[in-house]
Amino acid sequence: MKLIDTRQAVGHVLCHDLTQIIPGVTKDARFRKGHVVTEEDIPVLLSMGKGHLYVWEKQPGMLHENEAAERLRALCQNEHMHPTPAKEGKIELIADMDGLFQVDVERLNAINGEDEIMIATRHTNTAVHKGDKLAGTRIIPLVIAEDKLRSVEDRAGSTPILSLTPWKLKTCGLITTGSEVAKGLIQDSFTPVIIRKLADYGIEVTHRCLPGDDMAAITAAALEYKTKGVDLILCTGGMSVDPDDRTPGAIKDTGAEIVSYGAPVLPGAMFLLGYFADGTPILGLPGCVMYAKATVFDLMLPRIAAGVRVSRADLKALGHGGLCLGCAECHYPICPFGKGV
Repeated sequence: MKLIDTRQAVGHVLCHDLTQIIPGVTKDARFRKGHVVTEEDIPVLLSMGKGHLYVWEKQPGMLHENEAAERLRALCQNEHMHPTPAKEGKIELIADMDGLFQVDVERLNAINGEDEIMIATRHTNTAVHKGDKLAGTRIIPLVIAEDKLRSVEDRAGSTPILSLTPWKLKTCGLITTGSEVAKGLIQDSFTPVIIRKLADYGIEVTHRCLPGDDMAAITAAALEYKTKGVDLILCTGGMSVDPDDRTPGAIKDTGAEIVSYGAPVLPGAMFLLGYFADGTPILGLPGCVMYAKATVFDLMLPRIAAGVRVSRADLKALGHGGLCLGCAECHYPICPFGKGV
């Protein structure tokens, strides 16, 4: 810092907040730390009794917080997002569209492992909407050595650590199993739930059938929908180990590659995920999806809707954070469910 005459401060950067007091009106920071003094600011500063100011004395190899925030922003920003102007040393990234938000967590942790530097993000693999805040970047002090920032940039690599993928799947073939539903003995409560959940991601149920518990009929329906070119095939119910629950075997008989039958998530342990050779996903949904507010289906649907292939490892990693607490009033997705870190 150096002390200068306020009249000579134009273009200099303030090193601390300056509070303005107007009795009965306000007592607040009129100028924030990091503010670049303008010609118009001089009369205001003098009226506040500030004849001298402490300002940052720029030195070679040192970066101001706004410059540093911009460099960190560049490590994060990808398609379909835009930055806010630098304010008080901070830049935020905002979503330009609805879609799947993902973070390269390993690289994020490597960046944040450097002292005096921080990037804060939403959780990875979550659904976001246009206008949502995605991340914020800044440094902790007012200035930072450029060499330190450059080493972080080298560590981060050449590709952004954030991504926002728009929803890609548009159509769904829905197979509602269960002889009790097919015979009309009970009302189909599954289908309205699925239609509503899919609609949130722009997916429409274009084909639907009630094959009962006939395994061959379930397989045939799935293959028919595959031939018709739907983007997603869902089989609801019949996912447990009871003798009449034929859905897992029926899905296997379609020839789809089974990524996993079972997931470390409650509710939703009997979830099944598979893919046809062309990448079309086929899912077996356990009964909990019908009545529980948040299940494994809600955790997986954003990735499925964005066309991002889910691996066995992805599913197995859900165990940490995969226990729904069954709150009296559900606030999902604003809750710990499905968020392992």
